[in-house]
Amino acid sequence: MTTLLKSREFTVNGLRARVQGQGRRVVFVHGVGSYLESWDGVMAEMGAGTEGLAFDLRGHGRSERTPGPYSLTGFCEDLRSLVDHCAWDQFDLVGFSLGGLIAQACALQMPDRLATLTIVSSVAGRTPEEAERARQRSQSLADLGPLAHLSGSVDRWFSDDFRRQHPEVVEERIARSKDMDGRCFSDAYEVLANNDLIDRLHEIHIPTLVMTGEHDVGSNPRMAKRMGESIRGAEVHILAGLRHSVLIEAPHLVGGLLREFHARHPR
Repeated sequence: MTTLLKSREFTVNGLRARVQGQGRRVVFVHGVGSYLESWDGVMAEMGAGTEGLAFDLRGHGRSERTPGPYSLTGFCEDLRSLVDHCAWDQFDLVGFSLGGLIAQACALQMPDRLATLTIVSSVAGRTPEEAERARQRSQSLADLGPLAHLSGSVDRWFSDDFRRQHPEVVEERIARSKDMDGRCFSDAYEVLANNDLIDRLHEIHIPTLVMTGEHDVGSNPRMAKRMGESIRGAEVHILAGLRHSVLIEAPHLVGGLLREFHARHPR
């Protein structure tokens, strides 16, 4: 595994961010209950030639504890403030889960600044039944707090084999979620339930890579394929045997696909 060369942390508008490596500029956006460290394995797998900017969403990790702004517009403005601080005029954008939805919104809001777009385990094109389940989950999280998010979530995050082989990783993920501000979960699920961008994805005209786990329930292969059909020329990869936490279970797959994708689309 390659060790990334340089690393620096900084804070902009309450957002904790970190830049690592040197080379092609890539921005990574995590999902609900994750921290910027979730990208470490992927960034290491991509190796030399990548300069990665990752940050904690508001209410996550060591960013401001006040959750929000929990809107796609707010998230995009946060991301814009970070790349402006770094003086990055153009970059590749990679988003996981909620971060994938943020990445789609950013591709629509600042198309001239994105060189490529990668959507990992994200959502678009929910059926009415799936949208209703997301709304119900948002309400239960608002009423019951983070523990409601954890109930049954481990089954959706990790494959059975990974849970058996790495119980410490699963426990750490649960502990991390318990430590978060409960409003983050309910507000995030509100965004996931009510901000489906599928009808606008045809407006994206940059090279796009879509990937999701074969057995991912929330960000399922049907959604990934529909995103691929909506964005002209998009590449779609269904990762065999995996559920939602592909960044943790298979950073070699995610990083390898990203490395190959960027090589096919040089800047």
